[in-house]
Amino acid sequence: MKRWAVLPAAVLVLASAGVDPANATGTTAQRESATCDVALSSFGPEGDPTTGLGPVRLASTSTQVPNGYGLDVAGWAISGDKAYNWYYSLTNEAEIDPGLPRGSQPVGSGWSTYKALEVSQFAAKGATARNTAYGLAGDGTLRRWSFDVDIPHRFKATGSAPGFAAVKSMALISKTATYDTFLANTRGGALYTIRIPVGSPMKPVVRPVRTRTWQGFEKLVATKCGQYGTFLVGIDFDTRTAYQYAVGHTNGTATVINGLGRRSGTFPPRAYFRWATSPYEPLNGD
Repeated sequence: MKRWAVLPAAVLVLASAGVDPANATGTTAQRESATCDVALSSFGPEGDPTTGLGPVRLASTSTQVPNGYGLDVAGWAISGDKAYNWYYSLTNEAEIDPGLPRGSQPVGSGWSTYKALEVSQFAAKGATARNTAYGLAGDGTLRRWSFDVDIPHRFKATGSAPGFAAVKSMALISKTATYDTFLANTRGGALYTIRIPVGSPMKPVVRPVRTRTWQGFEKLVATKCGQYGTFLVGIDFDTRTAYQYAVGHTNGTATVINGLGRRSGTFPPRAYFRWATSPYEPLNGD
């Protein structure tokens, strides 16, 4: 079966890793990260005719799942005042499959001021599968919902926590049976982990990773690298540049972060996200 790095819908942009070999040697984390990359894509302000979405401002990690005769493609995005679950299918020839459903279903309204949207889906032997969505509202409230995979656009509120107004961007780095963890940067330049236990009430645990220099990134995108590490990309809309990092298993300010240099390409303000090959892919960064 063919695998596509660049798909025709959603105005996808996949940049090469651009790792400087001089910066990718030395520690185990650096050497390991030289073989890692993130399948980075984006929606543009023109929207996506394939799914009927208008201009997209935020998007979640999205999936390309083999279905036996092509790929089922899906994700979540915010356009205007609404969030949407969008979907379509591709044939083995990388063309839109006209015989399968495509479009977008609104999750609800009131999303125009949200600063982040992400979905965490976890399944493992002996553990209860869960499907969880997170949104960071403009007033700094971090909200959580659950949803059924058969009706993914119907969110059920499961908790919220205030106090995150300083956060600029959040990237999911860990999914377990008992918690999710985000890596987040702030306007003041700090980098934090936000661990969110799955139980109620919702009580995030925040730990500093770095205290300065991270304020320039409007978007963080992360993926698994190695067994317990993270490959992180930070995108600066002002300079239209992106930088890559190998992040070790998080341990507060003792967390190892190795800079891997600038990512090749130009990165204007867009709704960036990454592709995953399964909604239940493992993330073990925390």
